[in-house]
Amino acid sequence: MPHTATSSVTRRRDPAAATGPAPAPSADLSFEQRLTLIEAAMSVRLDEAAVAYEVNTAHLATAPVDLADAVTGPTEPAGPAGTGARPLPELYPTPVAALLQRAHHRLLTGGWCTGTLVDADGARCLYGAIHAEAGSGHLESDAMDVLLDAIRREFGDTVESVPAFNDAFGGPGVPLRLLGQAAVLADARGL
Repeated sequence: MPHTATSSVTRRRDPAAATGPAPAPSADLSFEQRLTLIEAAMSVRLDEAAVAYEVNTAHLATAPVDLADAVTGPTEPAGPAGTGARPLPELYPTPVAALLQRAHHRLLTGGWCTGTLVDADGARCLYGAIHAEAGSGHLESDAMDVLLDAIRREFGDTVESVPAFNDAFGGPGVPLRLLGQAAVLADARGL
């Protein structure tokens, strides 16, 4: 008996056919039963899509988000009722740390800006706040050095200067946080 090529070929199932639309529910079911079946089918499809998304995006590198950078709003409670002023916290005992803390307080109360030392509303950039609070060039220079060191500890040596770092942000959260960290660093160094 002759053997034909078509009888020996095994048919393969089309994978696209398995993911096609689900068959319509039987008309014998009630409306609620049909909705339950459709909901179950959709849940399965959504679960499959979630797994596919996780697999497709697993190779993407993402940096963790620091909530201190994302949460905006007052970082300290307001001062006495009706004044809106914040009291200056107890200063660090070391001069550079105290200068950085005063600059931090100035930005909290007077506002923060980019692109200029002082804007039309009186808000200041990081350098502008340090410059305004410094009594002498010696303290100002030391404070800028400590602040740049604190910035580079977190963001690497690619940061060129304090003004460039300040102008890279659209909000005050990160610059203010780094100014506070610089005050702690200066105090730890005895500056």
